[in-house]
Amino acid sequence: MRYNRLVKHIDFGIVVMYMYAETKTHEVTVDVVIFTIRDRGLEVLLVQREQEPFKDAWAIPGGFVRMTENLDEAAKRVLYERTRVQNVYLEQQYTFGDPLRHPKSRVITVSYFALIRADDIHLSFDTGLNVQNVDWHSVYELPNLAFDHDQIIKHAVRKLRDRLEATPVAFQLLPKKFTLTDLQKTYENILNNRIDKRNFRKKIMSLGFLLEHNEFSKSSSKRPARLYSFNKDVIESKKGIFI
Repeated sequence: MRYNRLVKHIDFGIVVMYMYAETKTHEVTVDVVIFTIRDRGLEVLLVQREQEPFKDAWAIPGGFVRMTENLDEAAKRVLYERTRVQNVYLEQQYTFGDPLRHPKSRVITVSYFALIRADDIHLSFDTGLNVQNVDWHSVYELPNLAFDHDQIIKHAVRKLRDRLEATPVAFQLLPKKFTLTDLQKTYENILNNRIDKRNFRKKIMSLGFLLEHNEFSKSSSKRPARLYSFNKDVIESKKGIFI
């Protein structure tokens, strides 16, 4: 594919405009790895493709970057098309550009990961987006995936775990008020590892991003547990990228 490109050149103070033909060598897409915590722990939103290549395989929600969008705008659009949520933790993680990652053309994708609460999710099923199904899958039991999306998800999980060590990103996966047990389970689901209860609570309380409430959980099967919430001021200063 060839298209005309307008180039400005300044020569002795005179602006000269050149029009020349340039070969288009690649396309740019964004893929958004959308995480939440549900019944099976840490889960990722996938769409099932209805067209080739990789017909019937599952894939990360994504799309081509429009001419009028920057990368972040494209990622936010894709996120909204699938979940109808906005103003969530959304971070650019990595660019995947293997020449053979797409079997039919040269496609470079910029990957993001997003964190949303399960209660905020409203899945969108738009047949105009070449999708036959949308569903959640455990990150530890993934189906057959299209393209290099297994690598993208693995990279996103590693990135999320790194973020968990540096910033309180778990706030985006929990309800506004929660117990320390809820918080610990969220960390365990992300890390895929059990955590010592006493050490976890000691470390979490020392970080200063929790607010203690004079309220308790209403579970009838267990002893009521105190409720906490995240300190918004601390979250704003440490949460990282939020678009």
